[in-house]
Amino acid sequence: MHSFKELVADFANKFSKKHFPEAPGSLYEPCSYFLSIGGKRIRPILCLMGNELFDNIHPEAYEVATAIELFHNFTLMHDDIMDNASLRRGIPTVHVKYNASTALLAGDVMLIRAYEYINKVGANHLSKIFQLFNKTAKEVCEGQQLDMDFEKQQHVSLNDYIQMITLKTSVLLAASLEMGAVLGGAGEGNCEHLYQFGKNLGIAFQIQDDYLDAFGDPEKFGKEVGGDIKQNKKTFLLLHALEVANPDQKQQLEKLMQENPANKVEKVLEIYKSCKVNEWANTLKEQYLQTAINHLEAIAVVAARKAPLKELADYLIQREV
Repeated sequence: MHSFKELVADFANKFSKKHFPEAPGSLYEPCSYFLSIGGKRIRPILCLMGNELFDNIHPEAYEVATAIELFHNFTLMHDDIMDNASLRRGIPTVHVKYNASTALLAGDVMLIRAYEYINKVGANHLSKIFQLFNKTAKEVCEGQQLDMDFEKQQHVSLNDYIQMITLKTSVLLAASLEMGAVLGGAGEGNCEHLYQFGKNLGIAFQIQDDYLDAFGDPEKFGKEVGGDIKQNKKTFLLLHALEVANPDQKQQLEKLMQENPANKVEKVLEIYKSCKVNEWANTLKEQYLQTAINHLEAIAVVAARKAPLKELADYLIQREV
């Protein structure tokens, strides 16, 4: 069994090879440039971990893991255009460094390249992997569209937001694990439990991310807190606050969102604390995390094989936040 860190190093080494031809350089150079920005590579590692939960890592798992990472980068490249983001990890985004048309095409060809890697899977697993990959790809697009729709909507329910996060973020984590499990020979029941583990872990991670943006230590979090508040983002925290706040607090919140005063973050955080939003978010995060762990425990393999995934859950979801 490999640890998460060992698999990160292993995959980074394999993924560092060239994925695109030389010509036309105006199309393929932006693809290589974007991949060079790097990232945590969590999704492809989950594919390898899903495989190793049931069997030794199969060579085909690296092909699927590579497809997953290329698909994820395709979504990021197009997200940057939609969000008009100028930087990713402190580096200029593709549409800024080149132009928007090139960024669109580069994203498209990266998606096509992902399918070429999927197509390397043997006939015994190819149909199931294709089906899951396609279902997940559609859901990620649906989640992104819902996220954009929510920006224009005055009222969004907490359940709608959870559905959006599930589609936009969690299903790719879940499917990455399940695709690895399929290659490892897992049965349907075990595949479903592993999928639910990834899905619930993803939701817990997003709750934590929303929480840290408001209440995190800037030094530990690595960025200034209150970014979501400044942008009026509909987060778990804001949606819950609007649900539980008294009429006066609700009016204050809506006024702060419209007027954007200089001390907005402090005032919104005061309302959050008086509504006990911080305590609620931590409780909700723990509920999703516990659901994820319950599904992991229900998988019919020896406990020792589950240890790396348990460690990953502990690493992603910090209990001290």
